[in-house]
Amino acid sequence: QVQLVESGGGSVQAGGSLRLSCIISGYTYTRGCLAWFRQVPGKEREGVASFDFETGNTGYADSVTGRFTISQDGAKNTGYLQMTSLNPEDTAMYYCASRSGECYVAASWYNIWGQGTQVTVSS
Repeated sequence: QVQLVESGGGSVQAGGSLRLSCIISGYTYTRGCLAWFRQVPGKEREGVASFDFETGNTGYADSVTGRFTISQDGAKNTGYLQMTSLNPEDTAMYYCASRSGECYVAASWYNIWGQGTQVTVSS
């Protein structure tokens, strides 16, 4: 059974950085997609970044392009989301998710989710 466990969230001031980790257990990815989403209360879950294990292609939401970087370490079976130049609009619960096929933007395509890690950015 594949499980995802996020860590690395916390509170930071605007302009600061955080690195989120997503430990993948139960499966070693050579194909499929690992993605990061975020959600604030009352809003839909928003796709932030994605990584295609087969092609190595990455994708980013416009709001984070140039500030966030998604990566993965196959040896550690861990995915990462490096976040820089954080601003209060980045405050949300961040989730990693995976699926066996190619990457899609919508959260409904993903069937495996972590429990989330909270990121709070103060001005």
